[in-house]
Amino acid sequence: MLDGVVLLLGLYLAVSPWVLNIHATNPNVATNNLVIGLSLAAFGLALALLPTRMYRLGWTAIPIGVWMIISPWVVTAGHNPTSNVIWNNAWTGGIAVVLGLAMATITFRAWPRRPGTRGA
Repeated sequence: MLDGVVLLLGLYLAVSPWVLNIHATNPNVATNNLVIGLSLAAFGLALALLPTRMYRLGWTAIPIGVWMIISPWVVTAGHNPTSNVIWNNAWTGGIAVVLGLAMATITFRAWPRRPGTRGA
């Protein structure tokens, strides 16, 4: 279920500069959101199609989400983003972090424990 949400979040992030009309005022943010959004969508699709090979990589949504939260200040010219860019990226980044934490928790709990190790 989380795989589909990651896919949808990535697709929203990719089109968000045009939905919120920030592509004209902040072309660097638009490019960043497009590239990161398509990458996140491809990651979500890979998680859905190849769960046995990709399930241990769910944690990668965490650094992607953190990047989305800080990216408005990093990629904008003059490091002065508008409020709609900040809110959009903060919400999508926060959701990505929560999804990454959820996938990492599921992976950690499903990880097979070797007998004789501490904490097993």
